[in-house]
Amino acid sequence: MSRIGQRRAASAIPADIWVMVAAAFIVAIGYGIIAPVLPQFAESFGLGVTAATIVVSSFAFFRLISAPAGGSLVNRLGERPVYVTGLLIVAASTFAVALAQSYWQLLLFRALGGLGSTMFTVSAMALIVRLAPENARARASGLYATAFLLGNIAGPVVGGMMAGFGMRVPFVVYAVALVIAAAVVHLRLGRNEQVVAAEESSADPDGTDADRTAFDGTDADGTDPEAPAGESTAPAAVPTTLADEPGARPVMRFREAWQDSAYRAALFSGAVHGWTSMGIRVALYPLFALHVLGAGAAVSGLALTVFAAGNAVAVMVVGRFADVRGRRPFILMGLVILGLSTIALGFSTSIPVFFALSVVAGVGAGLLNPAQQATVADVVGSRRSGGIVLSRYQMAIDTGAIFGPVIAGALAEGFGYSMAFVVSGALPLVAFAIWLTGRETLPQAAEPVR
Repeated sequence: MSRIGQRRAASAIPADIWVMVAAAFIVAIGYGIIAPVLPQFAESFGLGVTAATIVVSSFAFFRLISAPAGGSLVNRLGERPVYVTGLLIVAASTFAVALAQSYWQLLLFRALGGLGSTMFTVSAMALIVRLAPENARARASGLYATAFLLGNIAGPVVGGMMAGFGMRVPFVVYAVALVIAAAVVHLRLGRNEQVVAAEESSADPDGTDADRTAFDGTDADGTDPEAPAGESTAPAAVPTTLADEPGARPVMRFREAWQDSAYRAALFSGAVHGWTSMGIRVALYPLFALHVLGAGAAVSGLALTVFAAGNAVAVMVVGRFADVRGRRPFILMGLVILGLSTIALGFSTSIPVFFALSVVAGVGAGLLNPAQQATVADVVGSRRSGGIVLSRYQMAIDTGAIFGPVIAGALAEGFGYSMAFVVSGALPLVAFAIWLTGRETLPQAAEPVR
């Protein structure tokens, strides 16, 4: 096989990632159904906007405090069992939300779902890092994100059609969707492991890996030329399948990742992404459309759909280019677009203008997220277990998703919705300045894949 042919083959998206993409779509369509309903369901208990946004943030808060444990579980038990267990925990908590009889029950049940959410989120990130070739990581992240986005596009539409059945039914539907996703992952993920192992053994019978440096920065003997003197970084036996013992892989420590300027910048922009693209999008967009623009419940839910539509368009484009031209340009571009459009959203005076700006904000988030996730994957590399490093990155996203809705909700009640959007939009611009000091992680030797 020619060198170009080998690189193309190395850049193919593995079958297991397509399984994850299918599961992600199932999860997302269920989440899209409840997203526009959740803040309104919380508000129906009569405790105000801030109380409603706290319900949204409680889910992210429990994701945050459980993230270290989630990373450790991935390192110890492996990705697949942690993924499936996490989905089932969220399914149980979501069904309990449908039965909630008070605001405090709703808050508790929704918060407990965050425990399972961090398990399947961190394990999914770890799987993408392990399975995706170096010059296909942005595409793999983009495919996974696109599945969520398509589900988020369809979900609110389905949820709006279910409005006549009451606000509890969408949560039951979401719980069922999560159980289906868990079954898909349990039954299908890793079915091609033995084939992959046999192919790798045939191609590399002596167990050497001449290209290891291109993947994780180590020499062919497994040592890190940049490691401090006296500190061994030689990896243990590297598993070739998901069924291998997780503990056999060397573990990347957080302090090692923190020394990388790209990882530090990704932590901050991840927090901004959590605040602006996830937190206030779910908590404030529907309420702004409902209370300021006078839209009905079904129309306000479309605010999430149009954001997701812009996001999906950008994600489908950015994945391949970020694997060829680098991660950093798309991160910088996405932060500027997201910041300026979020500020402008707070001054919308009509539903068409609000929807148009939501699409633009979605484009900014779509440019940012796949390239940002690929950067973190580059830092970890495919040959080490990065559960802790990935969980810290997820914690940064959840920190933004927690404090974003609460602070923005308080600003909306105290100073108006415009101030809430201005503050939220300023943060991506600060992240842009920080990313100017972050390095590009994609190796310059990578050849375009046609």
